[in-house]
Amino acid sequence: MYYLWMASTVALFINFLASLVWFCVDATGASGFGLSILWALIFTPCSFMCWYRPMYKAFRSDSSFNFFVFFFIFFAQDVMYVLQAVGIPGWGFSGWIISFVALRQNPGVGIFMILVAVLFTVVAGLGIIMLKRIHSLYRRTGASFQKAQAEFAAGVMSNQTVRTAAANAAAGAAANSFQAP
Repeated sequence: MYYLWMASTVALFINFLASLVWFCVDATGASGFGLSILWALIFTPCSFMCWYRPMYKAFRSDSSFNFFVFFFIFFAQDVMYVLQAVGIPGWGFSGWIISFVALRQNPGVGIFMILVAVLFTVVAGLGIIMLKRIHSLYRRTGASFQKAQAEFAAGVMSNQTVRTAAANAAAGAAANSFQAP
């Protein structure tokens, strides 16, 4: 999974370069170039913190809750990988659609963008494969949604700040219910 995260980071950086080249050739690619910068700056650290770390923590501590966090966020990331591979014009991804548009206008830029589209397609395919593999490993451990709920409840209630806030809220509600209007 670390190599997949690295491959997606490299793909986003090369996508930035391809969008820059496309913007230099065709000024209508300005929004795609700007979004490619945004995607590289947002997806790289967020993907590490939002799906790679929960997956790592899930395997380290056999945590059903972390597995569920990973599955939810990584599924959304896989959807983004597929959108990156498709390459809808103006979205900032040098995928297949925008690559063929660029190929008609400038073959050199189009070929570079096709290489990015291939990289996005490989990352999307590997993401789907890895999601299925980790899900099968997760199911072999006997984990369930109920176990994840229990872990979440135990983790929340063991936190002193949460317990104090809940006690204060309960005390405030009790005091308000005894006051006359």
